Amino acid sequence: MHEMSICEGIRGVIEDQAKAHGVTKITRVRVELGRFAGVEKDALHFAFDVVMRGSVAEGAELVTIDLPGQALCYDCMKEVQIEHRLDPCPDCGGGKLMPQGGDEMRIKDLEAA
Repeated sequence: MHEMSICEGIRGVIEDQAKAHGVTKITRVRVELGRFAGVEKDALHFAFDVVMRGSVAEGAELVTIDLPGQALCYDCMKEVQIEHRLDPCPDCGGGKLMPQGGDEMRIKDLEAA
């Protein structure tokens, strides 16, 4: 379950930022997840609760924000949203698409008490 190691990385960022800003309690963590990031949301939420125990984010709410898959279609030269990496262009039906986004994962913001 790589979601556990992802949450360990998130915990490190949270603790560093809390220390840098003199925060003792984080109540909400918002994370942006691209469609192609390969992260199972249910597993991420479970791992988050486990990994945050004993940290400044213990009991914090994890909010995931879905980001769409994006690709540039070389047939119609439009940037389009796609559901799966190998989907054809939803506008022209072309098959020459270059993924442009949707594999990102980042902490958007933290909410402190």
